[in-house]
Amino acid sequence: MSDTNSTVVNPATNSTLASILKVQTYLQTKIIGQPKLILRLLIAALSDGHLLVEGAPGLAKTKAIKELAECVEGNFQRIQFTPDLLPADLTGTDIYRSQTGSFEFQPGPIFHSLILADEINRAPAKVQSALLEAMAERQVTIGQNTYSLPKLFLVMATQNPIEQEGTYPLPEAQLDRFLMYVCVNYPQAAHEQEILKLARLEANEELLVQQPSRPVISQAIIFNARQQVLNVHLSEPLEKYIVELVMVTRQPEKYGDDLASWIQYGASPRATIALDRTAKSCAWLKGRDYVMPEDIHEVVLDVLRHRIILSFSAQSQAITSEHVMNEILSRVVVP
Repeated sequence: MSDTNSTVVNPATNSTLASILKVQTYLQTKIIGQPKLILRLLIAALSDGHLLVEGAPGLAKTKAIKELAECVEGNFQRIQFTPDLLPADLTGTDIYRSQTGSFEFQPGPIFHSLILADEINRAPAKVQSALLEAMAERQVTIGQNTYSLPKLFLVMATQNPIEQEGTYPLPEAQLDRFLMYVCVNYPQAAHEQEILKLARLEANEELLVQQPSRPVISQAIIFNARQQVLNVHLSEPLEKYIVELVMVTRQPEKYGDDLASWIQYGASPRATIALDRTAKSCAWLKGRDYVMPEDIHEVVLDVLRHRIILSFSAQSQAITSEHVMNEILSRVVVP
């Protein structure tokens, strides 16, 4: 759906879009078989949000955000979450300097632009809370002092779905802080063969010159892109459509007894805001300055997956959030 004044954003005349699309194209040559993950990373960067990614080991989750960081004039930090990690290991702490007789703040790894929180569910709740507070407030408080985090601040947290022993699942209120919850699957056979060829190429120093040059963009380009995304047009019917999709999760009895028996708690207003921002980012990346229903459908599952709390009845029937969302999409009329 478009407005009469809506136009197509042409990369040939929009240098900001052209720069972002170059990064996307480059990432697709380095992260093969995971276009969804790449798109979600860019959407998160454009929407000023954070990602929670779940997938088996070896699916290029770490490589994806590391490659993105190298395409941006920012700094990258990988934090391995373990059961013995302390909040100060993340945020930093005051160090006593005997030379001056005073305390000096030593910043922790959280003070970087792009952060990989690897296996976030392996750290205890107090460490998870320290990270999620920083994500929400964009600042860290140590003692009586508050320290601002970088303006460009993106966290990609990962979870391993295979091994759950010794983990600390994120509470629902903390999950709600993530813009999207993305599930990453194994690549197809054809992509696996391309991955094999790329691995050989990267291991051969003589052939490194054959690889495409890495585009590097400034943080100013990302901030400019965010402003353009905010200006993307969302028509009133589609705005009501987004609100209705969220309202179904809170009042499922109006749309069927089965939905009412499956959903225990619905999505918060953060879901509505996230759906609006991510749909606009998706439309902008496709070269449009207006949102279409397909843009909403592209991101709705990842935006709502972790915000719908299923009932015991649904879990006993092996009903998943994906199944519930598909049922909701089939029952809410698209404008």
